[in-house]
Amino acid sequence: QVQLAESGGGSVQVGGSLTLSCAASGYTYSSGCMGWFRQAPGKEREGVAAISTGRGSTYYADSVKGRFTISQDTAKKTLYLQMNSLKPEDTAMYYCAIKPYFGACLVGTWYRDWGQGTQVTVSS
Repeated sequence: QVQLAESGGGSVQVGGSLTLSCAASGYTYSSGCMGWFRQAPGKEREGVAAISTGRGSTYYADSVKGRFTISQDTAKKTLYLQMNSLKPEDTAMYYCAIKPYFGACLVGTWYRDWGQGTQVTVSS
C-alpha cells in the first residue's frame, strides 16, 4: 500500500523560503511521476512541479519557474520542493502525489496516490 506524508509547510513573509518534503512508502513502481500540486480555497487544483522517477526530468508550472526546485532522494523515496521568493499567490494547501506511469506529469487527473497536504501561507 502506497502512503505519502508531507511536511515542511508553514507561514512565511513575502520573499521568504520554505522546503516541503514528502516521504513515500510502499512505492515499487519502476518508472512514473512524482509531483507537487496545490489548491487554494475556491480554486482548482493545479500542478506545481513534477519529476519523472526514472529519468529525473523535471517539470514546472510557469508561475513557479525560477523560484521553485523539485528534487528526489530515490533511496529514501522522498520528494522535496524548495520554494524561494514566495508570493502571496503561492498560499495554498500543497499535496504530493505519485503515479506508476510516465506522461503528463503536471496533470493530476491520473495520479492515484495522494498525501494529506501541508499548508503554505505567504503574507506581506
